Amino acid sequence: MDNISPEKRSKIMKAIRSKDTRPELLVRKLLTSMGYRYRLHSRDLPGKPDITFKGRKKIVFIHGCFWHAHTCQGGRVPVGEYWQKKLNANMERDKANNQKLIALGWDTLTLWECELNDLALIEMRLRQFLGKSKAITSQD
Repeated sequence: MDNISPEKRSKIMKAIRSKDTRPELLVRKLLTSMGYRYRLHSRDLPGKPDITFKGRKKIVFIHGCFWHAHTCQGGRVPVGEYWQKKLNANMERDKANNQKLIALGWDTLTLWECELNDLALIEMRLRQFLGKSKAITSQD
C-alpha cells in the first residue's frame, strides 16, 4: 500500500525523466572526453537507444537499476502487483528491443546506473566495445 496520496504520487512520477538523466549525462560527458561522436535517442531504431554510433553500428543503453529491475541493491522491486507488472513489462520490452536491434545488425552494450561509480571501468568497457576513437590527437 502506498502511503503517499495519489495526487502527490502522480506529481512525483511525472517528474521522472526518460532522457537526459544524470547517469546518461555522465556517460555522454565521458564519451565526449574520450573523443567519440554519437547521436542521441534515435527514433528510427527499436527502443530509441540512449546513444547511437551509426557508423560503427553500435548502441549504448544506460539503464536505471530501479526501472529496469537490475539485481543490484538499487534495483529492489517494491511490493505490489502493479510494480511487478510494470517492471516485468520493462524487462520484456528491453529484451525484445535488443533482439530486434541485433537482427538489424547492431551491437549493443548496456551500462547500469550502479556501475557508473567506477568511471575507469566504464571507460575501459566503452573502449573495448567501440574500438579506437577517431579523435585527432596532437603529438609533442
